[in-house]
Amino acid sequence: MTLDALGGLRDDLSGDALSYRPLPRLAPDSPVLRFLPRRLRPHAVLLPHAAIGFLALVTFLMGFDEINGAVGPVALVTCVVPTAAVALTLIRPAAAFWLSICSTPFVAYLTGYDGWPWAPNSFAAHLFVLVIVALRTRPRTAAWMWTVTAAYATFTSFFLSMGSGYGFNGAEMLFFSALFLLVIAIVQIRGQAAREVTAQRTVTAVERSKRTLLEERTTIARELHDVVAHHMSVVAIQAEAAPYRVENPPPELEQAFRTIRENAVAALTELRRILGVVRAEDYEAPDAPQPTLADLDGLVANVREAGLDVTMTVTGAVRELPQGVELSAYRIVQEALSNVLRHAPGAPAKVEVSHVLGGLGLRIANGPARGAVKPSPGAGHGITGMRERVTMLGGEMTDGPTEDSGYEVAVFVPVQREGADQ
Repeated sequence: MTLDALGGLRDDLSGDALSYRPLPRLAPDSPVLRFLPRRLRPHAVLLPHAAIGFLALVTFLMGFDEINGAVGPVALVTCVVPTAAVALTLIRPAAAFWLSICSTPFVAYLTGYDGWPWAPNSFAAHLFVLVIVALRTRPRTAAWMWTVTAAYATFTSFFLSMGSGYGFNGAEMLFFSALFLLVIAIVQIRGQAAREVTAQRTVTAVERSKRTLLEERTTIARELHDVVAHHMSVVAIQAEAAPYRVENPPPELEQAFRTIRENAVAALTELRRILGVVRAEDYEAPDAPQPTLADLDGLVANVREAGLDVTMTVTGAVRELPQGVELSAYRIVQEALSNVLRHAPGAPAKVEVSHVLGGLGLRIANGPARGAVKPSPGAGHGITGMRERVTMLGGEMTDGPTEDSGYEVAVFVPVQREGADQ
């Protein structure tokens, strides 16, 4: 433990005592400059440097007053050295502390002050140095500086001031320095804690976003399982029945259909295995078929019963689309209307389904909230889920506020026409 403690002293005050660490300028948007008018902030970036220069001037004037204007080596030590210790905090904070503590007995002796171990200007200089260095470093460094100061004050009180007729001002130094350093340490610890909380919140938000993305993808995989499984089952059944529809089929044809059926059954087996991995423990497969665009009328009717004024229009030549596209389109409209109910209760909404050349267009828009019902924001997963579905289908999606303070979701999903690749 002792070696660890001495190692901490070496790291904080001895190891880099002479290292060059200039005090950086303040950023124009620094909280320290908030009390200044905005136009003056770019010119006040050297405010900490000016404050330290002022403290150095105060130290010099106090020392000059102690020597009554005398000029010579005594004045050089008693005035300049404590002042230099304060100014040195601008570039070498650890060295400034050692200069201040080591020059203290010489300044007290040369000034002939009757209080030990600090003369008035040296007392002020050491307090200034402790505060500035503590502000520039970490709480552990402040604790080490106070410990060294306390050890020096205790040594002088027992071995130098006793029996000499001098007073002892070490208690005052220890009290005021402990008070200032404690306040600084508390502020620094709170600031560090706030930064750690902010960083943790950022990490948590990122992890939550990733988890939400995985949950949405898992949900999509579960829903599409029935669609894919249906098609693969049809392939397997037709491949098995095809040879019986042809009179005296050649062996090569029978073997080809047998291979198709075996591959379809193998694909179904693998699909069920993968679904077992992504399925939650409490997940139950739906009994009813997955919804399609033909079920939108029922969805809109249910939403109207919940109190939402919604209209739906369908344009273009209605045609049968791949089941995965119809399922995803239904879920997108469902989630968008749910968002209207949560975020804009009482707002009118409209759903537009456009069967256009080359794909399917969806637009769900709502106006501003009305009535006394307060919005009840959800977990924020809806937009993420919609984007995942659109991305899976190779489509495009835009969402955002409208000019009338409402919200709009627009989706286009490309759909290849049958026979286009033949």
